[in-house]
Amino acid sequence: MHPFTLAFLIALAVTTLTRLWLARRQVLHVRAHRDAVPTEFAASITLTAHQKAADYTAAKTTLATVETLVSAAVLLAFTLGGGLQALSDAWGRTLQTGGYAQGIALIASVAIISGLVELPFSVYRTFVIEERFGFNRMTPRLFVADLLKHAALGALLGVPLVLIVLWLMDRMGDMWWLYVWLAWMAFNLLVLAIYPTVIAPLFNKFTPLEDQALTGRIEALLARCGFRAKGLFVMDGSRRSSHGNAYFTGLGAAKRIVFFDTLLRRLGPPEIEAVLAHELGHFKHRHVVKRIVLVAAVSLVFLALLGYLIGQDWFFRALGVETRSTALALLLFFMVLPVFTFLLQPLGSLYSRKHEYQADAYAADHADAGSLVQALVKLYQDNAATLTPDPMHSAFYDSHPPATLRIARLHALQR
Repeated sequence: MHPFTLAFLIALAVTTLTRLWLARRQVLHVRAHRDAVPTEFAASITLTAHQKAADYTAAKTTLATVETLVSAAVLLAFTLGGGLQALSDAWGRTLQTGGYAQGIALIASVAIISGLVELPFSVYRTFVIEERFGFNRMTPRLFVADLLKHAALGALLGVPLVLIVLWLMDRMGDMWWLYVWLAWMAFNLLVLAIYPTVIAPLFNKFTPLEDQALTGRIEALLARCGFRAKGLFVMDGSRRSSHGNAYFTGLGAAKRIVFFDTLLRRLGPPEIEAVLAHELGHFKHRHVVKRIVLVAAVSLVFLALLGYLIGQDWFFRALGVETRSTALALLLFFMVLPVFTFLLQPLGSLYSRKHEYQADAYAADHADAGSLVQALVKLYQDNAATLTPDPMHSAFYDSHPPATLRIARLHALQR
């Protein structure tokens, strides 16, 4: 056995077992705290709602456990099981001219197979778990329509991107990875720019916020914060789910503020203002820009690493591939990369939670911290977010601080 094959198997085992261990911890922890609402929430969240959150969390985590096992099996099938090599050979026989068409067909095949593997989990998550806990409003027809739209959008954007990447890898010599990185970052910025006006309306309806009193309150907040937005919009999130949210989207002067209709129905004006102030905090602290820069830096390092590995025969053979090609190198690298980087995930979560605390502090300075607390408690309850996550599971997966810590900090800021 090649040393890198052994390293891959060990990394896959460690990652898979860690995921399973974290999932078990999470389920056991939320169930152990299921019958008592944390003291700081006892006056605002009922025991019934707390138990619903625990059961909802356990159900989602149990499904994620099965997904972890299936994902590991699929990865082994594609690599050491010879799946990628078999697909490459099949397309080589079908498209005897080879070239970029074969590479695109190979990558598209893997994407389709991976999507088909994920489909049963998506169906179960939507029509069983979300339905059982009263969140699902998705119809089978809408589900299929969304699926087809995502597939069409993926082809429309993905095929040209893959073609550009394969062409750059073929024509730009040893420094191809730098040109691919530039193309990848340009693509990401393009998607961010067109998302509000081109992509998002394919899936949801956006209408201008009509509540004049609320609009005036929000515009006053924007003026206090020195923030300009192209518009205030309401999204029909209730078509698919009863979960609520609010977000900013777009770049530069094209930034939009979007509220889920479910959020507006549940929160009062002071609470909506506080939630929006939190989102403004992300922009004022340049969190979006910082994350783009971080992603750019990490992407550059990984592509440079791929630039080295693509010239090594052992990289292909150790992962079950005998034929060398740029498409196979891309697939192998980005399939196995998460296996080797999973244990670094808490660093990303910690960085994200730091940003959430900063945005909360900004909201407390420019709105009412008490209103933000009230809004968060309502959202925790309405979204059945557990108040008692396992600390280790949270450290790996949660981009937001645990409810108890976040509320405690806001109360401290309130004083």
